[in-house]
Amino acid sequence: MLTFSRNRRLVIFLVIIAALLCLPLIGMVFTSEVNWNVADFAVAGALLTGTALGIEFILRVVKKPTHRILLAMTALLVLIVLWIEIAVGLFGSPIAGS
Repeated sequence: MLTFSRNRRLVIFLVIIAALLCLPLIGMVFTSEVNWNVADFAVAGALLTGTALGIEFILRVVKKPTHRILLAMTALLVLIVLWIEIAVGLFGSPIAGS
């Protein structure tokens, strides 16, 4: 069975994701410019969780430090590009709703 110390990094990732998802929730309390619905939170949570799990997998499996850094940065870049595409339709793909 996996111990807490082995999964500490994963727990930290999940706490950070929860904190990031609280930001728009708090923003919705103070301003009407932030208008997220349940689907927005679900998509953001799925993207962040998928990226965190991917990075955790990379850090556990890949042994060379340079490869770990490059693969983790690639995962973050994919997250950023997907987030921008979903938010504003940078490339005009179907996932942007255009």
